[in-house]
Amino acid sequence: MQLPDGFATKYRALLGSEADAFLATFDEPATTGFRLNPLRPDPTNVALDLQAPISYSQWGYYGKVAGNAIDHVSGYVYSQEPSAQIVGAVANAQPGLRVLDLCAAPGGKSTHLASTMAGQGLLVSNEINAGRARVLSSNLERFGVTNAIVTNNDPDTLAQAWPETFDMILVDAPCSGEGMFRKDHDAVQYWTPTYNAECATRQREILAATVKMLAPGGTLVYSTCTFAPEEDEQIIAWLLQQTDLQVVPLDHQGPLQPAHPEWADGNPAIAGAGRLWPQSHRGEGHFVARLQRPGTLPAHVAGRNRLQLPTRDQQTLWQEFADATLTDGAITGTLAVFGNYLYALPADLPNLKGVRVIHPGLQLGEFKKRRFVPSHSLATALPPATFKTVVALTDDEYPRYRHGETVRRAEPSGRHFVLVTNRGKGFALGHLVNGTVKNLLPKGLRV
Repeated sequence: MQLPDGFATKYRALLGSEADAFLATFDEPATTGFRLNPLRPDPTNVALDLQAPISYSQWGYYGKVAGNAIDHVSGYVYSQEPSAQIVGAVANAQPGLRVLDLCAAPGGKSTHLASTMAGQGLLVSNEINAGRARVLSSNLERFGVTNAIVTNNDPDTLAQAWPETFDMILVDAPCSGEGMFRKDHDAVQYWTPTYNAECATRQREILAATVKMLAPGGTLVYSTCTFAPEEDEQIIAWLLQQTDLQVVPLDHQGPLQPAHPEWADGNPAIAGAGRLWPQSHRGEGHFVARLQRPGTLPAHVAGRNRLQLPTRDQQTLWQEFADATLTDGAITGTLAVFGNYLYALPADLPNLKGVRVIHPGLQLGEFKKRRFVPSHSLATALPPATFKTVVALTDDEYPRYRHGETVRRAEPSGRHFVLVTNRGKGFALGHLVNGTVKNLLPKGLRV
């Protein structure tokens, strides 16, 4: 790889005797990995090699996932670069917390947070870019996350709407991406000797808003995929100088190495943050820090949101669908209508006034005139056992259904909605009409 001018000189000065080994990694191939989904009934039931676990990631493994394989399409696995998995592991968001993932797209960190939250508590996944927010929504949907909402706002807007609201905030900050040079060669083209300082300015702006949203006793997890001290140690030094946050020292075992206070203002507390270096482990570069605000987490106060509840007719349409399609108790949460769509909202929602919400919870379906059309979200959010009728596809039928074709089944008869599976994993809905399963897979997901 042709590194940008000035990059090698900078890191030779910082790393000294380690510089040669560090710079040599840029001529090696990038490492790939994935995480299993503990929200699934049998997470290890995948057609993947699980012989190479990632030591610091509970559900993480080295390897590559085929994007069209049923394990990926059904949300049993999430492809994520190995070093990026350190962030969710450090956060370790517990069930019942109110958590904000501020810079969440495409969804790797959010799905990891959802894994440790185990469906309990509230996850707010935010992304400032509208297009990327839609990708984020799709990935959360595929992973089967039911306790999340997706928002599309800048940090200052959220800070105004949600002061001291969250028990934990993850900021996987936009950065210079030096740690991803092997994986994303475009990042090399953006780098200049002044780029790190430009990114650090933006990171401080983001964090200034972030701190306002953190409750007393709350935890801030800050991470980047860059090696630059300007965006790593020096940002932590700035936080310690400007706020009441304190570094919570990480467990520096295995490949996670202490951060370098000498690359910032010398505050020894900065060493409690951690770094993953490509010359020291199988993965790219990452920086992560865990900080805590003094105090005790307050009790959550749900926001007073003016929700549009289903009309009597809408409630009847939904109930008819649920009675015919799902087992009792399959759907929990408050039902609300946004536009023509019906959602099951997560508990503990803060006040949504002034916040642009892309998805306010689990999308159940759409009201079209006098009928209810279920959403694809149900296929990946609910386990097969919650559907009254399941149509299992063979390995030959699976790619044809994903292409948009129908399938024939002699049984059962009648007209009703069904879950379509392959190898026991739900990945789509279908409408069974007298022996033909009409394809309900969204056109954007067909291949």
